[in-house]
Amino acid sequence: MSSRPKLDYRAKTHLSYFAYACHRFSGLLLACFIPLHFLMLSQSLRGAEGFQKSLTLTDLWVFKFGEWALVILLAVHLAGGIRLLMIEFGPWKGLRKGWIQLSILFAIVCGLLFLYFAN
Repeated sequence: MSSRPKLDYRAKTHLSYFAYACHRFSGLLLACFIPLHFLMLSQSLRGAEGFQKSLTLTDLWVFKFGEWALVILLAVHLAGGIRLLMIEFGPWKGLRKGWIQLSILFAIVCGLLFLYFAN
C-alpha cells in the first residue's frame, strides 16, 4: 500500500496545482539549461576563435527563441518561489489565487520586456 495520497481530478484542476506544476517544470528546464550554459562558457577557454565560433550559433532563430523562453522560465520560477515563500512565512492561511495570477502576469510582462529591449 502506498503512503502517498492519491489526488482526485478536482485537486489537479485547481489553479494552485497549475502554479505548482509550472514552478516545478520551470525549475527542471532551468536545471537542464545550466550544463549547456557552462558548455558555451567553456568554449572561451579555448581562445577567442573558439568562443566566437560558438557565438555564431546564437544568431539562429532557435537560440533567440531559447533566450526568450529562458527569460520566461526564470520569471515563472522566481514568481512561483516568491509565492511559496509568502505562503510559508506569511501570517495568512490558504492558497491565494490572486498571487498565482500575479505571478503569471509577472512572467508575461518579463517576456514582453525582454522582446522589447532585445532588439
